[in-house]
Amino acid sequence: MSSTTAPSSIGTGQTARFDPSIAHLTHVPRRHYGRWIASALILAAFALVVKSFAEGQIDWAVVGQFFTAQSIISGLGNTIIMTICAMALGITLGVLFAILVMSPNPVLKGIAVFYIWFFRGTPLLLQLLLWFNLALVFPRIGIPGLFEARVVDVMTPFVATLLGLGINQGAYTAEVVRSGILSVDAGQTEAAKAIGMTRLTTLRRIVLPQAMRVIIPPVGNEVISMVKLTSIASVIGFAEVLRNAQTIYYANARVIELLIVSAGWYLIIVTVLSIGQHFLERYFARGSGRRSRPAAPSAVES
Repeated sequence: MSSTTAPSSIGTGQTARFDPSIAHLTHVPRRHYGRWIASALILAAFALVVKSFAEGQIDWAVVGQFFTAQSIISGLGNTIIMTICAMALGITLGVLFAILVMSPNPVLKGIAVFYIWFFRGTPLLLQLLLWFNLALVFPRIGIPGLFEARVVDVMTPFVATLLGLGINQGAYTAEVVRSGILSVDAGQTEAAKAIGMTRLTTLRRIVLPQAMRVIIPPVGNEVISMVKLTSIASVIGFAEVLRNAQTIYYANARVIELLIVSAGWYLIIVTVLSIGQHFLERYFARGSGRRSRPAAPSAVES
């Protein structure tokens, strides 16, 4: 019985020949008709949206006029300043309460758990209103005989927004930091204790630098969210970019134009922050941002 397969020459020192029986077949790529149809529908919908904005009752000259208006730029500055201050307070509180919630002290752990539970369990808008109306509970603050002030004078829209956004952010950041700390292998901590490092030194020098790889992505997302959350503070009179845009369109009735201006500035800020987050993630990623040092030549005794 004859065989159609080319004879094998294995063992004779010669290279085995490839069977050319499928060489005459034509390769036909798979047709992804569903992808093309979906892409066409998406592009058509996008074109309709662009056409609607282009032909709608939008005065684009007004958009360009107010895009760099003094009031809008002032509100934009307040938005950026509040984002930085609130995130600084939130990250500080987050690191502190992440350490406390992992503390062996039951009192400190209980305080940290209550803080995270309360500020994650109540709406941010409610917290802003509570801070802004704190004078109804505490009319005056200070140390009797040394310093006293009326809460209504101290709790300005800026201060109320900073406390509301920063303390609320701290509760979420605490869980992010805690997850980052738990991602570090326990052997790292045990090795640090073995060479005499204290708990805080181990956390600062060993654990947190390695945990940053896990912490940076969600914290970066929180920064982007904070930029947009500042708009909620308009309910208590904080003059951020959306609040100032609303003040303008209440006067000139150019509602959609001023909303487009606000959306444009938000998108610019978020884009810049996203680029910064990308480079931070690359820097703190395992093995990136650090060049491996060449090993020192070992001395070989002759």
